[in-house]
Amino acid sequence: MEITYKSLVFTVEGGKVYLTGFRGKDSSANEQFPFAEVQIGGKLKIGNSSSKMIDSSEGDNLSYVSHEQKENLLTIVQRSETVEMRTTFECVADGDAVGIVTEVKNLSHKQIALEGVSSFVLNGFAVKENTARTFFYKFLQSHHSECQPRRISLAEWGFSSMDCTNQKRLSFANIGSWSSKEELPQGILERDGTFIMFQIESNNHWYYEISTRHEQYYLYLSGGDYLRGNVRPVLECGENFRAPAVAIAFSDSLSGVLGEMTKYRRKIAGQCAVDRELPVIFNEYMHLSWDSPSEDATRKIAPFVAKAGADYYVIDCGWHNEEDGNIIYPFVGQWKESKARFPHGVKKTAEFVHSLGMKMGLWIEPEIIGVKCAEMCDFYDDDCFMRRGGDRIGVMGRYFLDFRNGKVREYLTETIRRMVEEYGAEYIKMDYNEDIGIADGLLEERMAYLDWVDQVRRLFPNVLFETCSSGGMRMDYETLRHFSIVSTSDQTDYIRYPYIAGNILSAVLPEQAAVWSYPVVGEEIGREQVIVNMVNAMLGRIHLASDIRRLSEENFALVREGVSYYKSLIFVKKSALPYFPLGFTKFGEKVVACGLRTKNKIYLAVWNLNHRDEIRIPIGEKIRAVTVGYPKRERTDFSAKDGELVIMPHDGIFARFFEIEVSL
Repeated sequence: MEITYKSLVFTVEGGKVYLTGFRGKDSSANEQFPFAEVQIGGKLKIGNSSSKMIDSSEGDNLSYVSHEQKENLLTIVQRSETVEMRTTFECVADGDAVGIVTEVKNLSHKQIALEGVSSFVLNGFAVKENTARTFFYKFLQSHHSECQPRRISLAEWGFSSMDCTNQKRLSFANIGSWSSKEELPQGILERDGTFIMFQIESNNHWYYEISTRHEQYYLYLSGGDYLRGNVRPVLECGENFRAPAVAIAFSDSLSGVLGEMTKYRRKIAGQCAVDRELPVIFNEYMHLSWDSPSEDATRKIAPFVAKAGADYYVIDCGWHNEEDGNIIYPFVGQWKESKARFPHGVKKTAEFVHSLGMKMGLWIEPEIIGVKCAEMCDFYDDDCFMRRGGDRIGVMGRYFLDFRNGKVREYLTETIRRMVEEYGAEYIKMDYNEDIGIADGLLEERMAYLDWVDQVRRLFPNVLFETCSSGGMRMDYETLRHFSIVSTSDQTDYIRYPYIAGNILSAVLPEQAAVWSYPVVGEEIGREQVIVNMVNAMLGRIHLASDIRRLSEENFALVREGVSYYKSLIFVKKSALPYFPLGFTKFGEKVVACGLRTKNKIYLAVWNLNHRDEIRIPIGEKIRAVTVGYPKRERTDFSAKDGELVIMPHDGIFARFFEIEVSL
């Protein structure tokens, strides 16, 4: 019996069910292979490698029980003597991407420990003979250099057709509460013109593994396990464990597979009624107040922000506490207004911002308290803090709070109420500037945190909540199911930002991806500096910043034009798919180009980072018309011919945003 679901084909044979077909499966990969794996503590592992997660105690022992298929859902149930595995697939109606959720149930009459549970296993995308033409894209991450994909062949990674039993893995394990500090929880496989993309939806530990079983390659996806994160859930008889959700997308091109994943992400992304029009945010932190905002400073800059067209004015770290900004972090945790910096109260400043036609926002780091915050250290009980081996965990002058504890949730819910109802905040930036690493009960605690987020969003439906983690250190789609907007980086150099903005639509929806724009940096402020900053944020969400009072009238007009043009793209941004005519970029490239694609139009950002020859952007189809969307009145020498956009650069660094009509 065959079960066909989108691009996936399952075969029931001999009382078992296998994944036997999908777009991109190598036709010579015929070995039957379980798509679910569970290793139970104390039971024999079949394979001889302790580090590889396949060949678990239960994988080959699972028998087919049933399946149910209706509308966009498919559920397959398998059992061994010890566990039941229920795998649910849910697709996007008009796309070729599938979300997958796996649950394990203890069927035995005694307690069991799960040392590793797969979210999904995809087998047979390649065999040993084609390692040189099979490629994997790793999405590298770090502070100020988020979303940096690197393409490498399996052969370059060291896989060989000569291997008999390969112990090598192409893998990565994230451990801790920053889900994307070293890599994004996603990847792309490419072979012979077929592209397969995956994402793992976890806000803490996660793991992927590419290796071989006999003659074929497999992709194993999961959350943390006993070896990677000290995760060993214990199930009593009848209890369930849910592995992190994952998604798989298929296409015949790079932009195509990213488009399919984008459609899936739109299905699951967090929604917020007040965020539907993708408002423009001004945050006074970057290149302005940093950690030391004040009532006087806000009153001076806010009228210019309103004139620029911003919808929200956000006061970042420092509206609270009496300590100086350069020493403030170990003292945070009370989240009560600073009398020194806001002597008339934050509410008066909020009223002033409201009088200018904007809404006001405040920053908070709710998941921690400073180790020198005596009031809160005394207030919280020992069981309010996260621990490792029973000891409290402290990083960078902060302790981590445990959101499973009712006292923690109650205090922080009251804090949000105070920020909204007493201080006038209509935007809450939730930051998180450190990583916990391994911690006792982290999986359950991270779920409790997101449950609390949902609770405060329900209590305050007219408040826009942003998630930020020291820039983009928590860009995962478990988190982004609960927020409509996310910070993508804290990169401070606007000339480096194109290397992030040029890739970021592969990781985050354009309607969610907040990018800083700070036109005023340094003493000399040229027109191209302003334009580059506006184009940096044009494909995502504008987070305007810096002391825009210093702009000349002509340069201020460029900011106003950029904000106005951004607002004209709102509808496009919520429906278009990412477009990468040059592929991904990396630091040091002289030309960066990426954009958004609708049925017959391309919205393309192009950055010239000191390339002095003609810039040629392959469009690959007949171009009907090209216009410069932004800036309208600056010199831009370009032409369109033979399916290419050709730009003749003038001296220096510049950026332009084009609208390209193509024939259907």
